[in-house]
Amino acid sequence: MNPEEMKELKELIEFLKENKIGEFDLERGDLKVRIKFAQEGAAADLASLSRLLAAAPAAAVAAPVTLPAVQAAAVPPTAAAPAPVESDDASLHIVKSPIVGTFYESPGPGTPAFVKVGDQVEHGQVLCIIEAMKLMNEIESDASGEIVKRFVQNGQPVEYGQQLFAVRPR
Repeated sequence: MNPEEMKELKELIEFLKENKIGEFDLERGDLKVRIKFAQEGAAADLASLSRLLAAAPAAAVAAPVTLPAVQAAAVPPTAAAPAPVESDDASLHIVKSPIVGTFYESPGPGTPAFVKVGDQVEHGQVLCIIEAMKLMNEIESDASGEIVKRFVQNGQPVEYGQQLFAVRPR
C-alpha cells in the first residue's frame, strides 16, 4: 500500500470507531480488507495494522491476522464453491482441480470449449485450462467416458480439489 492509501485506511478506522461500527469490509481490485472490532468502541492498534498492511502485499496474507482489537485480512476475492455431486449414479467419476487458479473452458476467447456436456472423452484428453500465476495448465481427463456435468463456469476461480467435471465411465 502506498502512503496515501495507508492514510485513507487510518481515516477509515477512525471513522468506524467514532461511529461505533463493529465490522467493515473494503474491496479494491486485488485487495480485500476486513476490519472487525473485538468489542464495541474498542481502540484499534493503528501502528500494528499499518505495519501489517505495509509489509505484506495483497496476495501474501493467506489467513486472517488478529491484532489486539482489530481483525484484518488481505485475501483475493473468491466465489462460493459448488456443492458436491449428489447423484443417484454413484458410478460417476469426478475430475477435480489439481491446483488453485482460474478455470477456462477453451484455449482462448471466442474459441470452442475443449469439452461440453454429452461429449465422449478419452483418458488423457484435455478438458479445460486452469490459469495459476500467469501459467496455463491443461487439465486432462483421468477417465474415459461421457461428460455428464460441468461444475464451474468459464473464468471462475477454483480451489485445489474442487469438482470440475463428472464423467460417466465406459
